[in-house]
Amino acid sequence: MHVIELTRQLLAVPSPTGIEGQAAAFVAGWLEKEGFSITRQEVEPGRFNILASAGGPVEIVLCSHLDTVPHPADSGEDARYLRGRGACDAKGPTAAMMIAGRDARREGFLRFGLLFVAGEETDSLGARRASDLNVKSRAIVIGEPTENKLALGHKGVLLIRLKAAGRAAHSAFPLLGKSAIHLLLDALQSVRELDLGEDPELGKSTLNIGRIEGGATDNMIAPEAWATVMVRCAVPFQPLLDRILRSVGERASCLVELANDPVRLGRLPGFETTVLPFGSDAPYLAGFGERFMLGPGRPEDAHTEGEKIEKSALEEAVLIYRRLILEIPGRIEGG
Repeated sequence: MHVIELTRQLLAVPSPTGIEGQAAAFVAGWLEKEGFSITRQEVEPGRFNILASAGGPVEIVLCSHLDTVPHPADSGEDARYLRGRGACDAKGPTAAMMIAGRDARREGFLRFGLLFVAGEETDSLGARRASDLNVKSRAIVIGEPTENKLALGHKGVLLIRLKAAGRAAHSAFPLLGKSAIHLLLDALQSVRELDLGEDPELGKSTLNIGRIEGGATDNMIAPEAWATVMVRCAVPFQPLLDRILRSVGERASCLVELANDPVRLGRLPGFETTVLPFGSDAPYLAGFGERFMLGPGRPEDAHTEGEKIEKSALEEAVLIYRRLILEIPGRIEGG
């Protein structure tokens, strides 16, 4: 099977976060037919990580994620692109790893494994559970859309939920109530005005207010309101969190839902390099050895209605992943 056909088949299996089970079953079945030894690790009922061993001691792992963001993207293809939800994030990288692994195994190289995890798009639950697999590898290559460039690092993530508590009253008598929405808006504005830090390599931290909800009815002073704030951290998250807490003050409570620092990744000679503004499973995969990141697809296409991947990039990724399977263990062993 060609990598483009395998990517088509993966794209035909919807796998938004939380319902990756069918995609995991497809990947496991395909790899079993190719002679890999499969471990299915339950993450939650109906959700699995898949670890495939080529047959020898696992010195290097190729890893990608099975889940996608929700909402279908435009599907189809033309002579240049495959389109669909997950095309570049990360079913294209997954398919390229599977084909590269198949080819390496057929050539008699057995000292590697393939790991496909659930939940990367939300809380990285699959990657966090994968440490229990106790794989003694020396390196892991993480598949994310990097235009087949070697990523030197990516930003961390700080996801917080701000919740404001008010006092309900008739909207005709605002002095008798206390609007949670007004408190929340003031708190959010103060956060937006903060200097969130900058790194010479990773650039500036960025902020997104992803969701806002509050109030009961149009004619009532809002008794409660909440919002989520995600910071892509170019600097360690704890000083940013302290700054946000001071800025918000008593106007809202703050619950940290996800937090990790920027990640520095492995370097190899002979590769064009990049740095990435998004996060990944990398913070939770340090137990698999030195971390590298590379994959086909443009990061700007991920999560969009027009998500796509270039067919030639998929073919190039197969060759790169096969090369990494063969070369990285020796490079690490040799220092």
